[in-house]
Parts: sequence; C-alpha cells; structure tokens
Amino acid sequence: MSQKRTNPYYEVSSVNLMPRGDNKIIEISTIKIRPNKTQPRKIFEETQLRALAQSIAQNGILQPLTVRKLKSGEYELIAGERRLRASVMAGLTKVPCIEIRCSDKESAVLALLENLQRCDLGMFEEAKGINRLIRRYGLTQEQAAQQLGKRQSTIANKLRLLKLSFEEQDWIIQAGLSERHARALLKIQDDELRKEALSKMISENLNVSQSEEMISGLLAENSVVAKKTGKSMLVVKDVRIFVNTINKAVDTMRLAGIDAISKKQDNGDYIEYTIKIPKQQSQKTRTA
Repeated sequence: MSQKRTNPYYEVSSVNLMPRGDNKIIEISTIKIRPNKTQPRKIFEETQLRALAQSIAQNGILQPLTVRKLKSGEYELIAGERRLRASVMAGLTKVPCIEIRCSDKESAVLALLENLQRCDLGMFEEAKGINRLIRRYGLTQEQAAQQLGKRQSTIANKLRLLKLSFEEQDWIIQAGLSERHARALLKIQDDELRKEALSKMISENLNVSQSEEMISGLLAENSVVAKKTGKSMLVVKDVRIFVNTINKAVDTMRLAGIDAISKKQDNGDYIEYTIKIPKQQSQKTRTA
C-alpha cells in the first residue's frame, strides 16, 4: 500500500495554490487521473519504470503526485507521470496526491518546469515543450523565458533545435550526442551536407570541438566547389559578409539623406538587426 503523509510541502510562488491548511495529501483512484496533455516527456524508459514499480510495490510512493481537479470530477496530472505509470504497473489502484488550484496555462508551465528540474528531459522534448507552451498560449519568447526562469537567448537557442529534421533528431538521440553537437549542425543549411556531417560525428565518435572543426572544413570545401561549378548550392558562408552588406545599405541610405537607424543585438547564436526608415524622408527622396 502507498504511504500516507500529512505534511504539505509543495509550493510554487507563481501559482495560486490551495491554502496550506487545505493542501493535504489525499488518495485518488488511478482511473480518475488523466495524463497532462502538455506533458513534454514522451519517452519513458521501460527498464527504469519496472525498477520504480518494484520499489513502489515494496516501499510505497515516497513523493505524492501533483494534480488539479477538473469540472468532470476527474483529476489532471501536473507532476509525477513516471510515478503514476509505475504505480499502475505495481498494481496500485489508488495513489497519494496533492491537489492544487491552477489555470490551464499554469498547469502547462508547472508540467514543463517539473520535467526541466529533473535534468533528464531530452533536449528535443524540452524544445518541443517550450514551443507547445508558446504556441498554445500565444506567448513571446521573452514571456516564456520569464515563466520558466530562463534567459530569452536560451529559449531562442532551444527552439532552434527544432529546425533539425525528425530523422536527424532521432539519430542524435540514438547516438547520445549533446545539445552542443546539435547546435553545431545548425550552421549547415544544406540538408544533404548536414546529414553527411551528422554521419561523420556518429561514425567517428567526434567530440564537440572536433565536430565544429569538421563542420567548418565541410563548409569551406563546399564553398570552393560551388565557386568552381558556378552553383550556389550552399547558403551558409561567413556571417560577416552579410553584416557588412547590411551596414553598407544603411550607410548608402544615410548618404542619400535618409535618416535610417540601425540597431544590432548579439543574442549568442544569432545576430538580430532592427532597421528603421522614416517614411516621409524616403518618399521625398523618391520624388526628388
């Protein structure tokens, strides 16, 4: 049987929880608990689940699940899906839970936070969870960063991982490559060349530094081939060329009497440019 406790300990400052006096541990039937639709974790290791199920069968659940009550009378799981799955495997029909009051959005944020704090959430699961949160609730990256306690540049870098194809993501996961490996691949925009680089990473067991060096070599080699054949197969070149092009365009407008204003912001893995052109001046210049 599961162990029952009465000491409430679960608190999240940004969520309107039930009063501490009411925040008791209650036992809820497993058939009344629905999985969280916004649960970012999609992969549950079977061996680990069985080990947890065995531990629960012998010792009970040491940390209660966190749920919220739905209008239907059922409960939505906020934190503890592994414990719920393992409990069912162990044959439990009821599990200890702490019920909190929160909105759909707060439930989604808490489910994501609970998994992020476990530190074993996959990089792509994390990126998809953040992306789902942003799209579902119409958040900006800055708002998502505030909700999750992260920097906006960190959120942007996480989301960039989703530019890799599902096949590439699967290769990276199966090979046990790191997030830095994945981010290095994003320097390559050509699909075939990126797959070639990923294949080399895996087959030659390259670390991050070796991978970055290999990718730089592939990009340089491909650029030379493109020049010789007259084909512009590769879009990725030295970013300074594009930056200089933008600066020259702004300088040209200023020389033409247009008060163009440019703002450059380095966000880590990417550079953001904002250019403002006064409409009235641009119209006068065209009619002059």
